[in-house]
Amino acid sequence: MTATAADLVAALAAEAEPQRAVGQSGFFKTGAGQYGEGDRFLGVSMPALRRLTKPFVPLPLDQVDILLDSEYHEHRSAALIILVAKARNDPASVADFYLAAVYRGRVNNWDLVDLSAEFILGEYLFDRPRDILFELARSESLWERRVAIISTFGFIKHGDPSTTLEIAEVLLSDKQDLIQKAVGWMLREVGKRVDPAILTGFLDAHAARMPRTALSYACEHLTPEQRAFYRAQRRG
Repeated sequence: MTATAADLVAALAAEAEPQRAVGQSGFFKTGAGQYGEGDRFLGVSMPALRRLTKPFVPLPLDQVDILLDSEYHEHRSAALIILVAKARNDPASVADFYLAAVYRGRVNNWDLVDLSAEFILGEYLFDRPRDILFELARSESLWERRVAIISTFGFIKHGDPSTTLEIAEVLLSDKQDLIQKAVGWMLREVGKRVDPAILTGFLDAHAARMPRTALSYACEHLTPEQRAFYRAQRRG
């Protein structure tokens, strides 16, 4: 018998821990006015989620869509784990499917973005035009903007920091803390994985107007003297 989304939903329900769900709801800011408002959790750990999802990678995309449209965070996480696996064999179709999910608001928390964007869009767009990422970076949606910058992690891992730097400039004045963290994180990875001089060159040009959080994340692997220097630039 062919597996369905309902089978995976049942497997996840059997692993649910209500007390863990309470903690997850707080951690992912699901209260009124918070970024994860209204999200619901089953209380399944990520190791268990990955283990339970692995046999369901062959699910057809219409079944994956059912998971993406679920109110439960773990169902959407499972769908994205499946899409990342499918992208290795059919990157173009999965990238289109993923973008549709992003646009309809189903990749809607920082962990969902982070477990999927670089592996789906980052890998697919590496040797293709990247215009869509700049459109996402200018979106009013917090999650679309985070998808834009986190997708560039795929390029960084291939030694190409160019789009990371360009999108970081677009997002430099973004007021959302989750965007500041993502921008700083990606800049830090440029320095760590590609060339520290590229990072410090960016900071020389932009540190004075970078949000505090982004600057702190970007400088994390620099020397204490360098961190103090760039913090002073911002204060100045």
